[in-house]
Amino acid sequence: MKTKVVDTREYVSVLQDLTEEGRTVSLLISGNSMSPFLVHERDYIFFRKPENELKKGDMVFFRRDTGEYVMHRICKVKKDQYFIVGDAQNIIEGPVRRDQIFAKVIRVERKGRQIEPGNFCWEFFEHIWINLIPFRRMLVRIYSVPKRILKKILHKEIR
Repeated sequence: MKTKVVDTREYVSVLQDLTEEGRTVSLLISGNSMSPFLVHERDYIFFRKPENELKKGDMVFFRRDTGEYVMHRICKVKKDQYFIVGDAQNIIEGPVRRDQIFAKVIRVERKGRQIEPGNFCWEFFEHIWINLIPFRRMLVRIYSVPKRILKKILHKEIR
């Protein structure tokens, strides 16, 4: 199978145009900034032009003034300014202007399962995780300890 490489900015700008037409668009996640909720090259996001006011906890797609496209979560709203952070990050970006935001994530495909608002995992990251920014590094380390222990046990059994 032949793989075609395309310019990310060009590709996402086409997706942005489709959202302007009112379409829902999907995209494979690239990067680790939305971990642990979304995983690089495993999960998909489905997004469209926002239909109502954006609020804290919403996952949005925006274009930085540098031209880069980013999908992160709103952590604070002040008038028409938005402060945004990835789920794996503790440094808040902003203010981002409303005119820079072109799409809102309306559902995701995580580990092959469709997840939408109302799902426990969605609600956890939208309402709880977003408020734990100062504690995220510590929480991720605690979360990863059982995985490391299990890997060590399994590695020893394989030998």
